[in-house]
Order: sequence, then C-alpha cells, then structure tokens
Amino acid sequence: MNILLTGGAGYIGSHVALSLLDSGNDITIIDNLITGNKEILPKNINFYNCNINNKKKIKEIIQSSQFDILMHFAGYIKVEESVYQPEKYFENNTKNAISLFETCLENNLNNIIFSSTAAIYGNPKNNNPITENVILEPLNPYGESKMRTEKYLLANNDKFNSIILRYFNVAGADSQLRTGLISDEATHLIKIISEVAVGKRSKILIYGNDYQTLDGTALRDYIHVSDLADIHVEAAKYLLKNKQTNVFNCGYGKGYSVLEVINEANNITGNKIKFEFSKRRRGDAEKLVADVNKINKYIKWQPRYNNLKKIIESSINWEKKINEKNL
Repeated sequence: MNILLTGGAGYIGSHVALSLLDSGNDITIIDNLITGNKEILPKNINFYNCNINNKKKIKEIIQSSQFDILMHFAGYIKVEESVYQPEKYFENNTKNAISLFETCLENNLNNIIFSSTAAIYGNPKNNNPITENVILEPLNPYGESKMRTEKYLLANNDKFNSIILRYFNVAGADSQLRTGLISDEATHLIKIISEVAVGKRSKILIYGNDYQTLDGTALRDYIHVSDLADIHVEAAKYLLKNKQTNVFNCGYGKGYSVLEVINEANNITGNKIKFEFSKRRRGDAEKLVADVNKINKYIKWQPRYNNLKKIIESSINWEKKINEKNL
C-alpha cells in the first residue's frame, strides 16, 4: 500500500508510520511540527512540513504519487485546553480536516482512515462497555470537534470510503524505543506516571475520587499504542478490499481505575509514584470502556501488548530515553 499520513511526527501517527513501514508499505508524511517532533519521524521517508489546510501544497503532494489511502492523525488532543480554547479545536480538528478531505477528493483520493476518539461518547448512561451505535454526547470541545468531522465523513459516504477509528486511552511506546510520547504539557495519566518515575515530577494529581467506581477514581480502557498502530494497517487492508465506510472502537474492552494504574506502576517502580487527590476536571468522563465485538468481527487483528504492566513499562522505558536525550 502507498499511504499519505498526516500528523506522522506525533505520538500515534509515528507509531502507525513504523507499523506500515515494518509491514512493507510506502508512506509519505505531512506534519507542520507545531505539536509533532521531527526526532521521532522514521528515517528516509518522504516528509513535507506543511499545514493540512494548505490546499495548493496538499494538491501537489497528492498528484506526486498514486496514494491508496489518506490516514489523518493531525489534530489537537488536549481535553482541558479545548474547554478553554474551543475555537482552536473546531478550526483545526474540524474545519481544517474537512478542507483536507475535500482537497483529497478533488484529486481522486477518496479512501480515508480517520483518527477519532472515545471522548465523543461523553458519560455513558450505564456501566456496560460502549458500542459504536450509542448516542454521541461529548463533554468537551475536543470530543465535539472530532464528532463533527466524523459526521462530515458519514454524511458524505457516497463520496468517501472511510474507516473511523475511535481510540480509547492510548498509552505505551514502541518496543524498540524508536518513538513514543513527547509532550511539554503532559495530560495523559501513564505519561505523567512515567515522568514521576524518572524524577521529572514529584507526584501525580488524581482529579476526582468521588466517581461511582469501585475506588472512586475514573475508569479507562488503555490500549497499547503499537497494538493501535497494527489496527490501522489491518483497517487499511479492509478498506481497500471492501470500499465501505465503517466505525470501530479501538480498545481492549477492559477498564482500569486511576488508582489501579498507579498501584501497578508502583509494583514496577518500587513505590516511586507519589500522588495526591484533587478536584475533578471539567470535561472528564467517569468511565470509558470499549465494546470491541465489532472490530474483532471485521478486522483481522490480534493484540500483542494487552497487558497493563507491559504498557506502563514501555512508557517508563521511553521516558528514561527521552530524559537522557533531553527531548
């Protein structure tokens, strides 16, 4: 396959790029490096530093090669920031994404894999794992911005063949430590735990201990980023074969509370992870666990890292590496 990939210098995009390359595919990466990091780009690939709303440049790139699929990762992802800067998220995650899709369509590239999020579900009405067909009620502008983009693709399924992948909580790092999460303002639990483990932070704040869960802390379905990357490779094969629009949850179907994740990290680090409770954050859901029956039915994918210990260990190992390199 020949893949055009936006946001390839970001966390998930760079892992997907490696997974595609490892399985013998060709890739071209577009990234404006506002949140991406050039250090984690795969070596010797076609790379263009440009914004996804640059129609002229995108047109030139598409016309330079016979791409099979666009994989779109470029976007802002910080929930709390989106609450205070909603227009930033609607501009980039929705308006610019639609501009990109339209440019692709104008240049005969109509197969799209879109990076979406479980944040579009909001707070589920019951404790059951979430299916793809529940009512979408995002709690924050980040989730809203992704939902609007999904709706555009679904409303135009006569023009596009698209796979929408709704990620649950993505964590961990490449087993060879070729790439991982780099962030100056980490908001992801396992990333922050890793920073505490290597001494970048003294402690972690737990936002809320009064949720209706077993220990009062929020519950999440954590998926290893390399397993998520493999899903994209298999989803691309599915899309090219079937040319049908579809939506899939990406998770393992099992939830862990914040305290359970911290306890596992303390087992790994010998109780290095200190924490304090703080008040809930605006826009946070209580429980997000994926129902994965649909993706397991349609996509030929077997997880390799479905283990909380493996996820946390790989994240801490990556944090040690970037701490030493001062990235």
